[in-house]
Amino acid sequence: MRMRSYGRAGLLLMALLLAGAARATEGRAFLIAGLDGKTFFRPEGSANGPNGSDGLAVIDISDPARPRLAHVLGLDTSVYGPPTNLQITPDGRLGLVASSVTMRQEGGNWWAQGDDRLHVVDLAAEPPALIETIRVGRQPSGLAIARSGDVALVANREGRSVSVLAIRDRRVSVVAEVDVGAEAAAVAIAPDGRRAYVAKNKAGTVGVLTEENGQWRHDPALDMPVGPGTYGLEVTPDGAYALSGNTGPAPSDGHADTVALIRAGTARPVVLDHLGVGDTAETLAISPDGRRAAVAVVKGSAAPHASPAYTPDSAAVLVAILPEGRLRYLGEAPAGAVVQGIAFDPSGAYVYIGNYTDRSLGVYRIAGDAIRDTGFRLPLPGQPASLRGRP
Repeated sequence: MRMRSYGRAGLLLMALLLAGAARATEGRAFLIAGLDGKTFFRPEGSANGPNGSDGLAVIDISDPARPRLAHVLGLDTSVYGPPTNLQITPDGRLGLVASSVTMRQEGGNWWAQGDDRLHVVDLAAEPPALIETIRVGRQPSGLAIARSGDVALVANREGRSVSVLAIRDRRVSVVAEVDVGAEAAAVAIAPDGRRAYVAKNKAGTVGVLTEENGQWRHDPALDMPVGPGTYGLEVTPDGAYALSGNTGPAPSDGHADTVALIRAGTARPVVLDHLGVGDTAETLAISPDGRRAAVAVVKGSAAPHASPAYTPDSAAVLVAILPEGRLRYLGEAPAGAVVQGIAFDPSGAYVYIGNYTDRSLGVYRIAGDAIRDTGFRLPLPGQPASLRGRP
């Protein structure tokens, strides 16, 4: 009886420790950033190199004004997937990270070819660790996880599809693949989990997926024109609106590009507004209260230095999402070269932006309707190609 009592006590202690670890993870404030080590923006133009130098950075933002690098894992990822090719489950315990492309060598040059891998990372472990790598659609890019935490969607560019994933505890599996008829670069799930939006980057449209009895379907009749080069796509916390960031026909070409506002909470979503934000609206994040969006605008910083469109810096642009269904430009602050991912902290008071060429994370403060550069830069051990916070 004594041995049996000790066994029960041990099991109870273990359960309490696991529950405590889960609560600690749920309460942590952190970001994850994909680090690309094989694509470079040089003065003469972009160039590729060999595989093997990518990673995933886990960034602690407990002090939102001064984030710190907590851990780095060696994982394949890519800037060729958009800056939303990774995400954290709502409980903070898992991270999903897509490997969009790998490089193959032909002669003296390296060329991108589509990959089909998705890494599943245990973020609750100390230190975080890779659980498994699964196969999804071809060239997995932007991805999203439902608020329920049990479903994820992955947009596949080369596959022209969306992979549907089931999440059970620490296991992630592919349960379906939905043909969307065009290259798919990003996806966002509505708060109720019954609808999703997919960015068809080359077609310049946003498509609609609907879920019924566990089955996801795409209706091409609901596709909406937003503009070419759509890589950023997010839904407001109340599900009323979706926003897409459009890079235009070519990035860093000197021409102004837009953010589109979509009325999402109706049977037939429609585009309500477009707002010019500058050259190459790479991606965006919506504040926790749904009132603002922060946009990573590359400007001409991805262009060769000899190009007339070249600029040395990018910008972090702040936009208001008005209740009547309009967007309003609020202002901007300078950012580093070739900005990629962007994210809010849980309070909505701070914005973080990945400066790809500068290998740093920039920190910005929201003051009323203004965005201000705090001047703090967190050095990163690689080029931040993607960035996401806790949903």
